[in-house]
Amino acid sequence: MNGPTHGYWCECWTEEVTGTGGPARLASFDAYSAPQADRWVAIALRTISPALDSDASDEAWTWLHGKRAETRRALMRSEPCTVTITHADVRITWTIRPVLFLPLAHRQDAELPACARSFKPHRTD
Repeated sequence: MNGPTHGYWCECWTEEVTGTGGPARLASFDAYSAPQADRWVAIALRTISPALDSDASDEAWTWLHGKRAETRRALMRSEPCTVTITHADVRITWTIRPVLFLPLAHRQDAELPACARSFKPHRTD
């Protein structure tokens, strides 16, 4: 098994601005580089920008053309980042956090970890 891998955990959340509904996670993504992480947000913003109201579209393009470079530099320094736009009464937030991805044991490896032998499958009768 290989050791831990540095990467970024990315999520997209929505929340009603009125506060009547709690936040809901729409998507998550595991990125293995800062460019891959900020590209995930950029693709999402470019995809939804035609459907956004004019203020939200302006927020999206401001990040894409001005603040995206700041976001990438912060990620390269292992700092978490957030990109938020508000469309009508919905706040959409992308979060990017530096993480360590731990390797998983492959089922076909010759030597599984000792804990694998203690696993008992759940059976329903």
